[in-house]
Amino acid sequence: MTTQGFSTTLLVDQTPAEVFNAITNVRGWWSQNITGNTSDQNGEFVYQYEDMHKATMKLIEVIPNKKVVWLVLDNYFKFTSDKTEWTGTTVEFEISEKDGKTQLSFIHRGLVPEYECYEICLKGWTQYIDGSLHSLITTGKGQPNPKEKVSA
Repeated sequence: MTTQGFSTTLLVDQTPAEVFNAITNVRGWWSQNITGNTSDQNGEFVYQYEDMHKATMKLIEVIPNKKVVWLVLDNYFKFTSDKTEWTGTTVEFEISEKDGKTQLSFIHRGLVPEYECYEICLKGWTQYIDGSLHSLITTGKGQPNPKEKVSA
């Protein structure tokens, strides 16, 4: 099966439960400015970074210690011609065991090179997943965007 999108994989010593708990602690690795439910099936949350990016996510699949899938319900980018490029894409986290370690496979399915945001989004996801989420899993402390005052 071909997967179109940006993907990366982490291999850590922590348990699947610790990895799952870190993933669903989205405020701990992506942004402290998130509002809503980030851990329960059918939960919805809103991510916003200044006036540059706002996304509404719905948790369409939550299998504790195994998988989390977000559907991008709505998206806005200030810096692209098509402001809604992520809308309808999915952000997927799959947890498995590999060689006595826990493997986290991440894919933003639908984030394709044809998108105007592709390069900047690739850099962003790399920073958040390979950097901040990895750090949250392995040290208990991520590097999320700080809380900011956001106008509606």
